[in-house]
Amino acid sequence: METIEDWNGIKQVVLRNPQGASARVSLHGGQVTSWRNDHGEELLFTSSKAIFKPPKAIRGGIPICFPQFGNAGSLEQHGFARNKLWTIDEDPPPLHPNESHGKSFVDLLLKPSEEDLKGWPHSFEFRLRVSLATDGDLTMISRVRNVNGKPLSFSFAYHTYFSVSDISEVRIEGLETLDYLDNLCQRERFTEQGDAVTFESEIDRVYLNAPGAVAVLDHEKKRTYVIRKEGLPEYVVWNPWEKKSKAMADFGDEEYKQMVCVDGAAIAKPITLKPGEEWTGKVQLKVVPSSFCSEHLGL
Repeated sequence: METIEDWNGIKQVVLRNPQGASARVSLHGGQVTSWRNDHGEELLFTSSKAIFKPPKAIRGGIPICFPQFGNAGSLEQHGFARNKLWTIDEDPPPLHPNESHGKSFVDLLLKPSEEDLKGWPHSFEFRLRVSLATDGDLTMISRVRNVNGKPLSFSFAYHTYFSVSDISEVRIEGLETLDYLDNLCQRERFTEQGDAVTFESEIDRVYLNAPGAVAVLDHEKKRTYVIRKEGLPEYVVWNPWEKKSKAMADFGDEEYKQMVCVDGAAIAKPITLKPGEEWTGKVQLKVVPSSFCSEHLGL
């Protein structure tokens, strides 16, 4: 693990594995800003117009949405965690040995400031481990503890921007027959009818009671992202398409073609913690050649 500074003087931690894969985590938001395979190819999308200056959130990578997703609440869009400066946690409570063995990792910590408590009066400790395995898998484990005297409820998502070659050639498998809330139709509930999710226009959905793993197949690049989640009941799928892209200042007009967001999330059913209770939510991201068939991936 090495620490560098970006051009705003904000620390970034670089994780590498012996095969040459890497990941970069900014202390601005505890956000993964880069994940590269052992050929050095970038696997996460970041907008060419992204603003890397707090308190603006970075458009791309893997922002952490906490304690609110979207604008369904009194806080700023997607909550405040992605806009705060996190600290490196030198002495975190132990995780299972499998989460450290053979991995390059960093532990980060976020606690609310006095200012945060005014806007959201709940004391918490949010611990995040980002790890890169020898096979190049990227894992993120979030642990949120309620250190308050009263119950605490929050929504959460790993808002993961995957880099793809052409969105019209992308399909997502593993969500068929699930119910979803459609954010483009006032969160109305529908059932997925297709044998895969494909993209011909804007999509903004929360898939409910979703299975542990889904696959994002990029036909042109002949590669597949496999996302596995634990402690998170839902998947969000989002692509802004043409009209919304033009309305976003920190997003290129045509960049919707090169990205898709697939997030392990807890939104429709927020997490509630009693005083002293802790929640753990985990995602593991893997990239494989598309010649792997779904059976191999355990979907």
